Amino acid sequence: MVVIPAGEFDMGSNDSPMEKPVHRVTLERPIAIGRREITFAEWDQCVAAGACKYRPEDRGWGRGDRPVIDVSWDDAKAYLSWLSQKTGQRYRLPTEAEWEYAARAGTTSAFWWGRDGGNGLANCDNCGGPGAPGGAAKTAPAGSFRPNAFGLYDTSGNAAEWVEDCWNDAYRGAPKDGSAWTAGQCGLRVLRGGAFGNKAVAVRPAARFRYDKDVRYFANGFRAARDL
Repeated sequence: MVVIPAGEFDMGSNDSPMEKPVHRVTLERPIAIGRREITFAEWDQCVAAGACKYRPEDRGWGRGDRPVIDVSWDDAKAYLSWLSQKTGQRYRLPTEAEWEYAARAGTTSAFWWGRDGGNGLANCDNCGGPGAPGGAAKTAPAGSFRPNAFGLYDTSGNAAEWVEDCWNDAYRGAPKDGSAWTAGQCGLRVLRGGAFGNKAVAVRPAARFRYDKDVRYFANGFRAARDL
């Protein structure tokens, strides 16, 4: 886990109607967020303990330190409930605002590393560099690319990441304190960061998507957060 300091930032962008309006968000307390996405190795411990009932396939790409994929929002919540019980700490999904704040790491550019997506700093379809090992569209081991200034890996690309919030088509009425948006289309939940098969535009810190909370998809994973 990495401690993310309290602070404020401008959430969203003018690049897509789903990312508007840009609005100021203030996070009054620091939080801890996973340095990497939850991996197959971590997930498989939950399966071995009998707490996670579903063992997702790795599509032949390998398990171990690759991000767990093909898990639903409901699956992610079950894992975090088990982790909380096992450790005595309250683990949860990050909120959408917390996620973007952590992914931006104090930057205001399109990507945390600058304006251009094709710099070989993320695993996506046209992010430049070697991409995933073997050159195919697939996940790479967690932490294969340089971290952002907060020390977080793979906030752009690799696996799309579930966050806590219900889906809303735009930010009108969104919380400004960093809390989860618990109103809206709550059968759909937000995904952030894009995935290995997405174009660079979809892995920007401001980019957002949604999926049915109980549906599994081979590009979707998550990372953990914890209150301090």
